[in-house]
Amino acid sequence: MVYGHRSGALKSSFYDAFITTSIDIWTARDRQTHTRKRKIISHTFSQKSVLEFEPHVHRYVGQLLGQWDKLYDKALKGMSGEEGEGWTGRDGRLWLDCLPWANYLTFDIIGDLAFGAPFGMIMAAKDSAPMAQDPHAVMKSYGQTGAKHASKEIEVTKTLGGPFETFQVTMGTVPGWWRGLLKRIPMFWKAGEDFDAIVGLAVAAVSKRLQEPTDRNDFLRKLPTGKDEDGNPMGREELTAEALTLLIAGSETTANSTCAIIYYLAHTPSVQEKLHKELDKHLDSGVATAERVKKLAYLQAVINEGLRLHSTVGIGLPRVAPEGGMTILGNYFPGGTVISVPIYTIHRDPAVFGEDTEEFRPERFECDSVGVSKAFSPFSVGPRACIGRNLANFELQIVIASILKRYHFVLENPDEVLKVQEGLLRKPVGCRVGMKRREVL
Repeated sequence: MVYGHRSGALKSSFYDAFITTSIDIWTARDRQTHTRKRKIISHTFSQKSVLEFEPHVHRYVGQLLGQWDKLYDKALKGMSGEEGEGWTGRDGRLWLDCLPWANYLTFDIIGDLAFGAPFGMIMAAKDSAPMAQDPHAVMKSYGQTGAKHASKEIEVTKTLGGPFETFQVTMGTVPGWWRGLLKRIPMFWKAGEDFDAIVGLAVAAVSKRLQEPTDRNDFLRKLPTGKDEDGNPMGREELTAEALTLLIAGSETTANSTCAIIYYLAHTPSVQEKLHKELDKHLDSGVATAERVKKLAYLQAVINEGLRLHSTVGIGLPRVAPEGGMTILGNYFPGGTVISVPIYTIHRDPAVFGEDTEEFRPERFECDSVGVSKAFSPFSVGPRACIGRNLANFELQIVIASILKRYHFVLENPDEVLKVQEGLLRKPVGCRVGMKRREVL
């Protein structure tokens, strides 16, 4: 009722705090603006378009496997190194934190799909990407061949995971007239700098892509063709805002989910073994193909269970009850009341998912349960549901299948609970695992 197509509840002023260079598809609060934006962008994320992205996804998953294979060979010799925030070889396994590598992978994939080129994080084995030092000057030169502007490297995932997100969530929860005052508080100065850095990152990527015309059917080829309500093309600020939203939403969330799923598989050996058997039966070695993975029921159940336990969003997405109010499960909410439905809680409802909701048990998704399918909503529901859900699930299928076909995982500390940083997103703090190539098991 809150998020569905027939709901009269609109997004609250919380989203205004997340506006960057312009209102984007996520921060748009009125229906007309959102509908226009969705029409422009939705074709890029249709099932047909997503399948066209497969060669690009394959390329970067292959790079990840190649990097891990090199480190694994060194690990067998007892070596250690600094790549990917540090790794070591011990007891015939490669020990590393899988979270940084998941971030490198998803940022390179979305960099290619959105901007025509990866950030190069996988091959560099580090969190680094260029940002424009003067975003406004760069935006003015969009599409100008040979335009040059100063840039510098930033640590993208660390910037996104620092004061930046806390600042935005805090700003979203206070009245609008407070926001100008909060920006003057010293503790938020660094967050303001991080905000500018993230905008600069998107501007640099958009500028580079628009200087190099291509026939590629990517995000930045489709966006400029969109028209506003007066028939005008999408402006520079709006184009940048949409690109930035895609960059953050299309990378961080998938990386967090990948890390969480690897953790749960390493923590639950029986599930990992069952998944290995399915993958061994249906997949060849190397990077998995979309045609093969879409038929793997247990793989999808594993992904769903990972998304159930580790919901990507850490808060209920706020909506405002319409004029005249609304009644939900017998409770009346007057018009103007801010309401939300936290997915974390819904995904732990024992009436739907059973009494063992804290257990990683993919079998609950193998049953043809109407209740489970209705309650399971990792990408939200209704007209404001995640527009990139097809791409996210597609990536997770190929990534998890390819990684688990090739490696066996154990936790460095078998009793360790996955630590999570709570905010707008739920981000694993890290996940140290021991990897062993399965050909030698």
